[in-house]
Amino acid sequence: MWFLALAGACATAGIAVTAQASHDMAAMAQAAPAAAPVAAPKLQAAMRSLWHGHVVHTREYAMAVHAHDAAKAKAAEDAVVANAKQIADAVAGFYGKPAGEQTLQLLAGHWGGVKALTDATAAKDAAAEQKAMADLNTNVTAIAKFFSGANPNLPESAVQSLFAMHVAHHASQISQIMSGDTKGEQATWTQMQAHMNTIADALAGGIAKQFPDKAS
Repeated sequence: MWFLALAGACATAGIAVTAQASHDMAAMAQAAPAAAPVAAPKLQAAMRSLWHGHVVHTREYAMAVHAHDAAKAKAAEDAVVANAKQIADAVAGFYGKPAGEQTLQLLAGHWGGVKALTDATAAKDAAAEQKAMADLNTNVTAIAKFFSGANPNLPESAVQSLFAMHVAHHASQISQIMSGDTKGEQATWTQMQAHMNTIADALAGGIAKQFPDKAS
C-alpha cells in the first residue's frame, strides 16, 4: 500500500515516520475507497493541477541546471514561484488572506530548499546538500503544523509524512537527473506524479469536509 512505500522512501531520505503517522496514513488509505465518489470534484481537479504544476516546474529547473542552461533555469524558477502563488491564492479562498500569505511563505521555504538541493547536488557539494535537506525537513514540519492547525480533518503526523515523501521524491529525482540516470528518474517521476495526486486529494478532501457548501 502507498503508506508502506512512503515509510521506505522517507527512511531512504533520512526522514522519520512515526508510529502515529503510520496509523493516520493507514486510516486515510482505508477511508479512500469509501470516499470514491468525490465530494468536490472541481476542487480536487484544481488542487491536482496546481500540485502537478509544482513538480513539473521543479523538474524543469533541475534539468536546466544539469544542462547548464541558465535561461531555462530562470524560466523554470519563475514558473515555480508563480505556481506557489496560485496555490496560496487557493488556500486564501477558503481560509482568508493571512492564511494564503503564510502558505506562500511556507512554499517559498520549500522551493528554497529544493533549489538549494538542486544546486548543491549539481556542484557535488555534500555539505550544502545536507543543509538543504535539513532545511527541507524543518519546512515539512512547519507545513504539517499549518495545514493540520487550519483543518481538523488533516492529522499533523499524516500531513507531515505526505510531504516528507514529497521531499524524498525531490531528493531522488535531483540525484538521478544530475547523475544521468534517465531510467531511474523516469520511475521516480511516475511515482512523484501519483504522489502529488495523493497530496492534492488529501487537502481537497479535508477542505470539502470542513467547508462542504463552499467547496462544492
